[in-house]
Amino acid sequence: MKNTTDIEYLNYLEGFMTKGRAERFRDVLSRRTRHFTVAVEDIFQLYNTSAVMRTCEVFGIQDLHVIEEKYGKTIDKEIALGAQKWVDVHRYDSVAPCIARLKADGYRIIATSPHEGSCLLEDFDINRRSALFFGTERDGLSDEVLKHADGFLKIPMVGFTESLNISSSAAIVIQDITHRLRQSGIGWGLNEEETLEKRIDWAEKTIKDIDFIKRQYFERS
Repeated sequence: MKNTTDIEYLNYLEGFMTKGRAERFRDVLSRRTRHFTVAVEDIFQLYNTSAVMRTCEVFGIQDLHVIEEKYGKTIDKEIALGAQKWVDVHRYDSVAPCIARLKADGYRIIATSPHEGSCLLEDFDINRRSALFFGTERDGLSDEVLKHADGFLKIPMVGFTESLNISSSAAIVIQDITHRLRQSGIGWGLNEEETLEKRIDWAEKTIKDIDFIKRQYFERS
């Protein structure tokens, strides 16, 4: 089978799409980043995981890592509102393989935590690739995540309440760091290979009768 990152294959697929749709994919991908990524740990309320996925999509985070050691669930499509098509979701049965993969990919592990000594969001260094870990409002992050963290981050609060719902926390953090990232001179975008891969992936997810269309292409190749 021909390599699915082949530009000829992409050109073939885009023949089944409107020009506007193909241009929209390129435009959105020009704003996508893997400089930051997000991980959520054992979120027992399905709504929150889906909401975090939607936030990642809205603010251009391409990957979401979901640890489901205690609460294995599927994404609520009504809440994610189609974001599951555009965000790459990586699932893990425990913390260790998630952290190992992210560290191997060059990410710092940043635990969001309200504890003393945590870096305030406004002071967070955006220059280094970082994976932001979020836990539940009830339990926070596990000791294992905290033990392997390279840094800690908290949202400044001035009221009586000491914590936010995870979906609110993630939205505040992701909006802040992605906004600052795009105002910086950091090379935060996807590279050419990653962009081509996602253009093919998104085309395959949106073209009707894609299995038949792919089979026709590869049979003639």
